[in-house]
Amino acid sequence: MKPVTRLFLIGAPVLVVAAVLFGGGGGSEVLADHPPERPDRSDAPDPLGSGASGGKDGKGDKEKAEESEETERRLAALPPGLADPGMKEIAAKIMASADHSTLEWRGQYGVIEDLGDGNGYTAGIIGFCSGTADMLHLVESYTSDHPDNPLARYLPALREVNGTDSHEGLDPDFPAAWAKAAESPDFRAAQDRTRDRLYFEPAVRLAKLDGLGTLGQFIYYDAMVLHGPGTDARGFYGIRKTARERAATAADGGDEKTYLNAFLDGARQVMKTKSVVSQRDSSRIDTAQRIFLRDGNTALEPPLTWQMYGETFRIPAR
Repeated sequence: MKPVTRLFLIGAPVLVVAAVLFGGGGGSEVLADHPPERPDRSDAPDPLGSGASGGKDGKGDKEKAEESEETERRLAALPPGLADPGMKEIAAKIMASADHSTLEWRGQYGVIEDLGDGNGYTAGIIGFCSGTADMLHLVESYTSDHPDNPLARYLPALREVNGTDSHEGLDPDFPAAWAKAAESPDFRAAQDRTRDRLYFEPAVRLAKLDGLGTLGQFIYYDAMVLHGPGTDARGFYGIRKTARERAATAADGGDEKTYLNAFLDGARQVMKTKSVVSQRDSSRIDTAQRIFLRDGNTALEPPLTWQMYGETFRIPAR
């Protein structure tokens, strides 16, 4: 088994960052509903240059609202891509092969362990971490609707350990409480919602605005989960920034395959900088995503065959 290893720290509370539009060639960017890349960064400037009316981009509220409406119209006119239920299922299976060496992603809701990566406990379908705020956000949200759930009493401890690898106030019974909570369909649904709001929806949205097909949308999603929505060089937005300096996105008139190779190069480089050698494995890129891209399968259409840590996985044709 190769559990997910998170490569980032994100802060709490979750910040909703206003949509911002900029860039040449008609390219647009939206940064929404995600935590900052490090704890205690709520006072940091908006990394994408958004702000109040008449801010650095010189645009007023009305002009920004009109641009936002145009962006929404553009998105609505596009194919669903990875958001198609069948494709979303494929995405979940590919990620589960990387994170848990299985295609049975629904069996991972109750999984929890400390991977020794500095992020505390890692748990659930995408590896919510006690040290990276997304676990805290999930439990807070779930507890607001289900106050008597098995995890509610651990909220004070989760707030204290956020941003660290500490188990203080969690041991010895937190893993058992997580597994118990995961028996509930409501908690499993809460994991799905948190995954979608923090990672899936922002990644797919931005990939579409960058002119990327379903494979590119998956590549963004996988990187968003693994590296976190940080704007520094090791976070998703930092990796994307570097890739755009090396190659133009399809939305900016570039070649999609060339750009995605540049993005994967950057993501792989970040993985290789991990301090723990066992966590530097880049199979998810080298023998999965890069293979789909090499074969020209930008639609991520099955049948799909790939390897993860030497094991072969297959998804048959639909």
